[in-house]
Amino acid sequence: MPDEKFTTAVENIIARDQRYHPDSYDFVQSALIYTQEKIKQTRGKIGHVSGQELLEGIKEYALNEFASMATMVFAEWGITRCEDFAEIVFNMVEEGMLSKTDQDSKEDFRKGFDFYEAFIKPFLPPSKR
Repeated sequence: MPDEKFTTAVENIIARDQRYHPDSYDFVQSALIYTQEKIKQTRGKIGHVSGQELLEGIKEYALNEFASMATMVFAEWGITRCEDFAEIVFNMVEEGMLSKTDQDSKEDFRKGFDFYEAFIKPFLPPSKR
């Protein structure tokens, strides 16, 4: 459950950008923590998380949390492509909730994954894949 400071920050974002449901920000924050833990297990320490690493974490976390319902949940939140996650992340950066390096950009999310391939195809019967 998000703390009061997080909730206030999301409210500030929503006041200037209403494209995404407030729950999408909590999800991205949770997916980032998930990704950081995964990186820590492989590298032994938590460092900077790139856009591509975060997208991979988002995909895995969404499948764990929502399974075949991921695209429907995301659609309810206004998310239909990886670039939407970039907008959410950079809204969070602008609000001071996340940090970025000079090399980080929204473009990092353009080379993401296809929602159909990631969230629908794995749940189709083998004959439909």
